Amino acid sequence: MKWPAVTVNLSRYRKMGQAIGMYSKTLTILMTGCLLFFIAIGLLGYVHSTVSNPSPSTSMKGLAASVSSRFFMDMMGMEVPGLQEDRKSFTFSQSNVSGFLFSLFTDLNPKDPKTLISREVPGLSQERSVLLSGADGFVVDSPEDYGPKSDVFQRGDLGEAGSITANPRARSVDDGKVQGPAIPLPAAEGPRMAGRNVAFIYQSHNQESYLPELPGVRDPDKAYDPKRNVTLVGLRLAQMLEKEGIGAVHSDKNYPAIEKSFNYYYSYKYSFKTLEEAVSGHPDLKFYFDIHRDSQRRDKTTATINGKNYAQIYFIIGGKNPNWKLNYQFAEQIDRVLEAKYPGLSKGIHAKNGEGNGVYNQTFSPNSVLIEVGGVDNSLEECYRTVDALAKAVSEVILNAEKVDAPVTDGKDGKK
Repeated sequence: MKWPAVTVNLSRYRKMGQAIGMYSKTLTILMTGCLLFFIAIGLLGYVHSTVSNPSPSTSMKGLAASVSSRFFMDMMGMEVPGLQEDRKSFTFSQSNVSGFLFSLFTDLNPKDPKTLISREVPGLSQERSVLLSGADGFVVDSPEDYGPKSDVFQRGDLGEAGSITANPRARSVDDGKVQGPAIPLPAAEGPRMAGRNVAFIYQSHNQESYLPELPGVRDPDKAYDPKRNVTLVGLRLAQMLEKEGIGAVHSDKNYPAIEKSFNYYYSYKYSFKTLEEAVSGHPDLKFYFDIHRDSQRRDKTTATINGKNYAQIYFIIGGKNPNWKLNYQFAEQIDRVLEAKYPGLSKGIHAKNGEGNGVYNQTFSPNSVLIEVGGVDNSLEECYRTVDALAKAVSEVILNAEKVDAPVTDGKDGKK
């Protein structure tokens, strides 16, 4: 019996093995190259983050800080019985989570239809903001700043020029020049800071106003007035700081009346000159507050605390300022004290560095911050109530800072 012959083509398998070896070697080289590439990118990113000053939108601290304590409490509350607080709004509700994810992937706010066309229609675009810290919630309404209509500052009466004034408590809100609701100004408590004026309050958009104070005006884009405006809120803050023992200076400069060929979009250029003038006349100034009004409606700018309505606050940081982190640290101190005393009054610290100004004169000092008090539907009474609370937080931060900066003295005779 003959066995069938079997012929094996070893050269074929040898070539196949060589091809597999070549492909394996190529694949290994590609994988190693990709690994080294991503390691290099990671190292470059780390070096960049440590030696440069990234904007708030790229800062990991900003990203992590945007997740509030309420987020973590709600997350733990789903697992720990009794930890979940009894409240109407839940961080992980369907509307909150879906709204957050939609905004994250589309850069559109489903609760604000204007974001659908804001990039295409002139005048509707707003400055993008990044939540840095604060705000009691996971999905936070970003501050809005829609500019006035073109004819707002073309009216005949633009008001008086205004000036920079020390001792703001000497001014009355009913003196005919600055008008406001009759909320009694409390008597001064603490002593002034050795006669030094250290806080300066001004308003870059000084004619921003509130619809309840403007009879007959219903259009939010026309909520501007030469007399009943955010300047009164700034004055009230200065007066309340004086009450707390903080020497304050207030500017009621009216830029549409002062500047020839006034341009609303040059407002920070105008107010920067005011800062320089204020420091020239009051060299002890160290803390600067630019008071504004937000463009959102009442349901997003009002908080009820102990049965009373307050105009809520946004702290705004200029992300285009190379040293924005210093200004953020200053705002964070105020926000932390304010939230401890009046929970829910602050809507957090936001950085803007997109389509708008992005600096807000904050390169002038690390102790400078823009504060938006209320929206177009809030009343001056609600805003006054808010800045009364704000003054307590600001004064605490300033007094602590002054203690740190105080010269060391000899305990026996007070000499340095």
